Amino acid sequence: MSHHCLFQQSVYLSLAVLLLSGCAIPLLARANHPEEQMKQDTAKIVYHPIGLFHTELTPQTGAPRQGILQPENKGTIEVYPEYQEALLNLEKFEYIIVIYHMHLSKGWHTPVRPPRSSQAFGLFATRSPNRPNSIGLSVIKLEKVEGNILHVSGIDAYDRTPVLDIKPWLPSIDCPGWKINLDIEGKLGLKKKK
Repeated sequence: MSHHCLFQQSVYLSLAVLLLSGCAIPLLARANHPEEQMKQDTAKIVYHPIGLFHTELTPQTGAPRQGILQPENKGTIEVYPEYQEALLNLEKFEYIIVIYHMHLSKGWHTPVRPPRSSQAFGLFATRSPNRPNSIGLSVIKLEKVEGNILHVSGIDAYDRTPVLDIKPWLPSIDCPGWKINLDIEGKLGLKKKK
């Protein structure tokens, strides 16, 4: 028998021993693990703005903790012309959900103590603007639609904040039973609703 054949047999024998002992299974699983592949596929997620907020709010003026708590804050959302057709029938809704990129957010940490709260919470149990992914979500009042301009109130986004998406706010879907949430709002430093 040639040295090449002996070497090849020893490699096959070694692999067989590793497989039978279970040592090679993690190596093979790691090479084709679906979760790892998914992490690689989603490692880079790219969104493109559909428009911009135009408001009087700046880092110098500050923004309300939640826009809905200050309904007098008015502004507009300029939807880029290529998305104007997507606004069809939006004016039929009184409130809209706006998802935006908090472009001025700087880093994040946990735990977080919300304003007017006496206790700390994990970041994901708060509405802190400083998050691993700087995505903001607001329910705001839609006053009127003029072409590609949405006139809105109760906003909490800074001027020129990029808007990622707009959806209608639907009470039957967006307001499930909330007794437990109402109870915790006091601990978050919010007034309880009557």
